[in-house]
Amino acid sequence: MSNQLVFFTNFSEGKLDSDVSWYCPPAQFQIDTETNRLVIKTDAKTDFWQRTHYGFEADNGHFLYREVEGDFEIMTKVHTYPVNRYDQAGLMIRVSKDTWIKTSVEYNPDGPNQLGAVVTNQGFSDWSSQNFTQNKSALYFKIQRKNDDYTVCYSSDGDSWTQLRLAHLLNSAKEPVQVGIYACSPQGAGYEAQFDFIKVEKM
Repeated sequence: MSNQLVFFTNFSEGKLDSDVSWYCPPAQFQIDTETNRLVIKTDAKTDFWQRTHYGFEADNGHFLYREVEGDFEIMTKVHTYPVNRYDQAGLMIRVSKDTWIKTSVEYNPDGPNQLGAVVTNQGFSDWSSQNFTQNKSALYFKIQRKNDDYTVCYSSDGDSWTQLRLAHLLNSAKEPVQVGIYACSPQGAGYEAQFDFIKVEKM
C-alpha cells in the first residue's frame, strides 16, 4: 500500500504555502527564485533545548510547520552554511515546548560536526549524536511517526537511508502534532540554511 501525499512544497511559487505557519519567524528569510529554495538566515541566540545537563531552557528557534494527525512521514533536504558553533537546521516534530523531536547536523568549528537527534519529554531534553566528518553541505532528513513512536533517519542522496534514532513522545496518538523544518543559532548570527522542499505523507 503506497503512502498518501498530504502536503508538498518545493517553494517554486516564490512564496510560502498558506498551509504553513511560523513559530518564532526569523528576521530574514526569502525564497530564492533561481534555486526555488527557502533561505533562512537565523537570528542569534536561538535554540530548542530544555534543562538537561546545561540547565537552561530555550524555545525560540525558527520553526516552519503545519499540523498533521495520525501516522505520517516527513522529509526535507537542507543545505547548510554554518558560521558559529552549534548552528543547525533540519526537521522538527513538536507537541509543546516540553515535548518535541529535532534532527540536524550541529556545526563544531573545533572538531567534527555532530549528526543526531534531540528528544524532549516532560521538559527534559536528551541528545543522541555521532561524529559527522563527511564534507557535505546538503543532507536529507526523514522522520516517520507510528502511534507515538518516531523513527529518525538521514541520507546523502534521498534513496539510501540510515537510522539515527527510534524514540517515543509522550503524547496522545489521536492528537495532531506540528511537523516541519527548523533552523537556529545558539550563539551568533550569520548562519544560512536553504531548504529544497517539505514533503508529508500519510503512512
